[in-house]
Amino acid sequence: MDSFLQIQSATKLYHTPEGGTVTALDDVSLHIRNNEFLSLLGPSGCGKTTLLKCIAGFEDFDNGDLLLEGSSLKGTAAHRRPFNTVFQNYALFPHLSVSDNVGYGLDVAGVSRRERNLRVQEALEQVGLRGFGARQPHQLSGGQQQRVALARSLVLKPRVLLLDEPLSALDRKMRETMQIELKALQDTVGITFIFVTHDQEEALAMSDRIAVLALGKIQQLGAPKDIYDEPVNEFVANFVGTSNIFTGLIMSKTGRTLTLKTANGRELTATSDKFSVGARARIILRPEHLKLRGEDGDKPIEGTITQSVFVGSEMHLHVDVGLGRIAIVRHRHSKGGLGEYFKQGSHVTLFYTPDAAHVIDCEES
Repeated sequence: MDSFLQIQSATKLYHTPEGGTVTALDDVSLHIRNNEFLSLLGPSGCGKTTLLKCIAGFEDFDNGDLLLEGSSLKGTAAHRRPFNTVFQNYALFPHLSVSDNVGYGLDVAGVSRRERNLRVQEALEQVGLRGFGARQPHQLSGGQQQRVALARSLVLKPRVLLLDEPLSALDRKMRETMQIELKALQDTVGITFIFVTHDQEEALAMSDRIAVLALGKIQQLGAPKDIYDEPVNEFVANFVGTSNIFTGLIMSKTGRTLTLKTANGRELTATSDKFSVGARARIILRPEHLKLRGEDGDKPIEGTITQSVFVGSEMHLHVDVGLGRIAIVRHRHSKGGLGEYFKQGSHVTLFYTPDAAHVIDCEES
């Protein structure tokens, strides 16, 4: 394992005004690779921003350690760590030009004027702002201000760039553009990016790996495809994307193929190397895995449409599949396609491939 940056058994507690304590980080261990784009993903209060602050040196772990290439950074002040942080609000100096904002850290470090100017120009070119040096922050769009904040951090040549939800203030189109640019920038500069976000699509689009956090613990760490296709528990399945989850008892198993029977008598088929007959389990089917037309080998689920939501490229169908259980189906929209299926109250048969179903333990949710 590449042990570039290690977090070892990190714990962080906060004291409440009422005299109690809140555990923000609960025995978190994490190995971060050199030159990777790692996202810390989770809901508000999960511990992701606390973890970032402790890595940056703005706060300290109560227990545990942080090691860079084997050397402990515990007790090392933030300004002495080879890291830089891009904040959510950019924190640009409004009275300074773009060039002076980017070069501020170099000025503090006493870098010569010639080298300072060369490095500022290089950083602005890296983020696509060549020729913008004389502008003031208020003369820039939100996306351009974000690039200035990136350039200001990159000009100091950090070993690790820490990004605290830096795209949250941008509109959807600009966010999508900046996601592509950020990942391309990380590939170009070749340093480690640690990116905090609560936006699942953002994490999936940019990351080499994702650490999903909840209640101060890492629930799952892996590549985006593994996190999405093989969530380890119900929290990850519901937080990263949308999931249809069916709980029941495994009634039979032949080879890798198992049959699960739900409380309302429905039988679902899935494939898994784990689990045995008699075990309680959950089957997860993503909305895109449920289809309105079946093929050989597909399994059916009967239901009634209760609602259809048009979102442009897709129709999101809410289907009552029994006992009030609603399944979400994503159907690609096409003019004059299967419009008759989308009427509220229409009976439909949904189809899925057993290999697309993912099985998890009930006890791991």
